[in-house]
Amino acid sequence: MRLQTPVLPRRKEGFTLVELAIVLVIVALLTSGLLLGVSAQRNAAENVDAQRQLENIRETLIGFALTRGRLPCPAISNLASSDANAGLENCAQPHGVLPWVTLGLPELDPWGRRFTYFASSKFTAALPPGGALASFTLSTGDPAASPPDNAGTANIKASGSSSGNVASDLPAVVVSHGSRGAGAYLPSGVQLPGVVGDEAENADADLTFISRTQDGSFDDLVTWVVPSILKSKMVAAGRLP
Repeated sequence: MRLQTPVLPRRKEGFTLVELAIVLVIVALLTSGLLLGVSAQRNAAENVDAQRQLENIRETLIGFALTRGRLPCPAISNLASSDANAGLENCAQPHGVLPWVTLGLPELDPWGRRFTYFASSKFTAALPPGGALASFTLSTGDPAASPPDNAGTANIKASGSSSGNVASDLPAVVVSHGSRGAGAYLPSGVQLPGVVGDEAENADADLTFISRTQDGSFDDLVTWVVPSILKSKMVAAGRLP
């Protein structure tokens, strides 16, 4: 009698539920990592674009001073872009947003928000008839003068708790509020809420600004006009004696 070899049941082709679940988890992890990488690269590129804009703004401010004999005043922050006065300088206050129409520059940073702009009234005062250059005053940074000749100019700190300054007696400061945008003004004229900590210093109306390395709680980008550079260029251009 011949023994028959038992026939084993054929394994069904395809994935089991467990195998499918494992594959889905792996795909999700890979996709998540890819998206995070793409997001980080996009944010880095936007930061480079914003820094390039800030450098162009700084040079434009100096160019304005060379041709007009003064720095431009800020534009009113809370006007919608559709308002006829939006983007035009308004010398009623030293704090506002960049006067993009007056300067012929883009209104918004890479994240679609306006640039915060401070300009000391010492440097935005209109020239009197005859164009007396002495009316454009430059701070020497001497707080002992009477009145102090650095009053009304801005200071840059590395943090809100810093006792010293990174830069002082500045005639103008420009801020991009970064990817989060807290404290920035939208084209609608609405200010984004939620600004805290060091970023709050760049969104209020005082004379202290913060510039430091970006991290989880701070992503602002800041530039400023250095008074000694401005003065030397204006003297070279014949705008100051």
